[in-house]
Amino acid sequence: MRDWLGEAKAKQVYLVLRDRILGGAVGFGDRLPTENELAEIHGVSRVTVRRALGELARERLIERRRSAGTRVIYRPAPGPISADIAGVLANLADMGRRTAVKLLSFDYVPAAGAVAQALGVGPDQFLQRSVRVRSVDGVPFSYLTTHVPESVSITFTKQELGSRPLLELLERAGVKVERAHQRISAILAMPDVAAALDVHTGSPLIELVRVVQDDAGRRVEHLHALYRPDRYALEIDLVRSGEAANKSWSPMLRPSAPGTKETSRSRNLMHD
Repeated sequence: MRDWLGEAKAKQVYLVLRDRILGGAVGFGDRLPTENELAEIHGVSRVTVRRALGELARERLIERRRSAGTRVIYRPAPGPISADIAGVLANLADMGRRTAVKLLSFDYVPAAGAVAQALGVGPDQFLQRSVRVRSVDGVPFSYLTTHVPESVSITFTKQELGSRPLLELLERAGVKVERAHQRISAILAMPDVAAALDVHTGSPLIELVRVVQDDAGRRVEHLHALYRPDRYALEIDLVRSGEAANKSWSPMLRPSAPGTKETSRSRNLMHD
């Protein structure tokens, strides 16, 4: 992946057009306005528009022909892979088996900073840290950094983590994963992450931080995940609830197994 376009105005036009194409506002086979029209719409020069269109063409999102104009050739996949976040506990292992993973690093580090605080461990303890990139059909969509207490991580090897879902390895170690707390935000791609995800430095990414607990309340995993928004989306089903005068939106509850609590239903979509 080359470094960014260089010119701020070209980058802005590129991002706007790319977002419209990937979001479906401009579909497969549709023609884009001419360079002159785009220059007028965005208040920039034709040279700036040409630079933005050149980058879109390089990414195989559009095709430019002198006689036929510029048309969209990006075709979204019809069937995204789906997983239920309310099923973090049930679906992550399955998600891991359905995607390819590349293990970038595997080491042990002293517990420190926000990660140690989130896991509730002291500086005298070590954490197993790994960095992985997940892909669908050869296209990377997530950059995952996980920290696991040493007492748990000693049960699996670097080779196993490179070929099997972490949740599966935790359960094999006897960890009874029960719940997780997560925060979702946004962040810009740093150079190393951008290279791994095949995006430009400074591209927007979905940021997810998740802390997983076992049935005794022990925190057994800290996940910092970065996702390409063009390959990954988050959905949740909502329902109106409460008294007539004070109704509000709440996560929709889904039936659960007898003897367990109902949970809100939401999904991760990984577009392949």
